[in-house]
Amino acid sequence: MTSKSKTLLTAAVTAATLAGAASGQERIAPDQAVRNVVLVHGAFADGSGWRGVYDRLTARGYRVFIVQNPLTSLADDVAATRRVLDRQDGPTILVGHSWGGTVITEAGNHPKVAGLVYVSALSPDTGETTARQYEGFAPTPEFVIDVGSDGYGFLDPDKFKAGFAHDASDADAAFLRDTQVPINMSAFSTAIEEAAWRTRPSWAVIATEDKAFDLAMLRHMANRIGAKVVEVPASHAVFMTQPDIVADTIHRAAQGALAAAK
Repeated sequence: MTSKSKTLLTAAVTAATLAGAASGQERIAPDQAVRNVVLVHGAFADGSGWRGVYDRLTARGYRVFIVQNPLTSLADDVAATRRVLDRQDGPTILVGHSWGGTVITEAGNHPKVAGLVYVSALSPDTGETTARQYEGFAPTPEFVIDVGSDGYGFLDPDKFKAGFAHDASDADAAFLRDTQVPINMSAFSTAIEEAAWRTRPSWAVIATEDKAFDLAMLRHMANRIGAKVVEVPASHAVFMTQPDIVADTIHRAAQGALAAAK
């Protein structure tokens, strides 16, 4: 490379960095080890709600992939996540929202996972079920699940916005409501075999206006796993309504994951 070419390349990199800073979205550093992100949705949803986070992370230079969980069992959702992790070309930050936190707690033992990000998410320990996480905490009367005779649950459509996405627009809340993916409720009674947060550094975004979980429950889980915590006034749909904060947290996790593991 000629001296002139090096100068032009340096100028281009500098301009891109300044542009990212000006937009409030710091780009990944050229020598940053973790460049891959895998996003895992929760129950009653699909991967489309991650679009805002996806756009912000890809704009920074990350390779981002979204798992489409079948929500038929914990084993099926973990298998779906591992298939996506297998396709990564290096260290990866694994992110889960809500039930997706249980999924990444198991799937996060994959050798390519460098760090975990829990977005208003569950984080059972080894041998614990998802259902056990609720014990001892306040009920959430606005988050109403209608369970069919086949054992699959949908959120009550009349209470969906109040319980899941009160800070979303009416149109966005209606879209989430009408694209629900039901979950096999038996999945909540399946125990974790090996909790990845015991061997991986963790971060957590806690929505302080979450109506799916008691706030004390979210704080307890994040504290137990030793997560670096960011709290934001948002609904359970924080993964969609607060994409900047979620993307910023994932970015910090990517920067800090390998250093934390040393």
